[in-house]
Amino acid sequence: MSSPILVIGALGNVGAEVVKQVLARGGKVRAADLDVNKIQARFGEAVEAVRFDFTDPSTYATTFKDVKKMFYLRPPHITNIQRDMKPSMEAARQAGVAHVVFLSLIGIEQAKYVPHYKVETYLKELGLQTTFLRCSFFMQNLNTTHRQEIKERNEIFVPVGKARTSFIDARDIGHVAAVTLMESGHVGKNYDLTGGEGLDYWQAADIMSEVLGRKIIYRNPNPLHFLIEVIRRGTPLMFAVVMLGLYTSTRFGMADPITREVERLTGNKPISFQEYVNDYKNSWV
Repeated sequence: MSSPILVIGALGNVGAEVVKQVLARGGKVRAADLDVNKIQARFGEAVEAVRFDFTDPSTYATTFKDVKKMFYLRPPHITNIQRDMKPSMEAARQAGVAHVVFLSLIGIEQAKYVPHYKVETYLKELGLQTTFLRCSFFMQNLNTTHRQEIKERNEIFVPVGKARTSFIDARDIGHVAAVTLMESGHVGKNYDLTGGEGLDYWQAADIMSEVLGRKIIYRNPNPLHFLIEVIRRGTPLMFAVVMLGLYTSTRFGMADPITREVERLTGNKPISFQEYVNDYKNSWV
C-alpha cells in the first residue's frame, strides 16, 4: 500500500487546494487539521481525516504514522516557533517523514525576523529533505484577513505605500505543492512563487471596485496607525506585529519581483487578480 501524502492545515486556503490537487493526480491524502468533522464535511471519503494540533503532542502519532511526504505550514496565530512548532517537526522526523514541502515567504533571506525563517532553519537542522515554496502575498488574504474591512468599510487597510505586490492565488500554490510532492527532482529546491503581474494597492482597489460595482478605497495608513488600528479592531498583538513586519517589508519592495516559476512548474499561467476577484466576489457582498 502506498504511503499517504500528509497535508497539514487541510482546511486552510492553501492546504485545501493542496488536497484537491493531490487527489486530482490520483494521490492518497491524509488531511490534518483541528476539526475532523469539518475535514470530512469538506472532502468526504476522498481523504483520511485526522485531528492535528501543533500544540498537542498526543495528536502527532496518528498524524505522522507511515507518512514519507508532507505539506507543512505555519498557522498565522503561531509566533513562538521553537515552543509551538518545533516539537511537531521533531516528531515527524522520528516517525519517518523524509520530505517536507513548506509554505514559506518570498524574500525570506532579507526577512529573518519573520517566523517562517525559523521554521526553514529548524527543518534543515533536523536533516529533513525540504522544498520551500517562498510565496508572495496570497490573493486570498483579501477574502479572509481583510474581508471585513472590504465588506463593511469598503477599504483596503494596509501600510504598503506605493509598492507593488505580485499577488499569487492560493490555487496556484496548491498546484505547485502537489507537483513538488508527487514528482521527483524537487528536494533541496527553493521556489519563489508569484503571480504574473505586480499591482499597487490603488490598482487592486480599482479592480475590486470594477468587479464589485462599488468604490473600494486603499487607505494606506502609516505603519504606527496601522498597528494601533488593527489591534483596536481585535487583532491579537503578536499577530498584528507580524503583519506589520510583513507589510513593512512589502513597503520596501519584498513582494515586487515577478517570477515565472508557477508556469514553469505547472505548465499554466498564474491566475490573474481580476480572475480571483471575480471568483471570490461573493465574499465581499
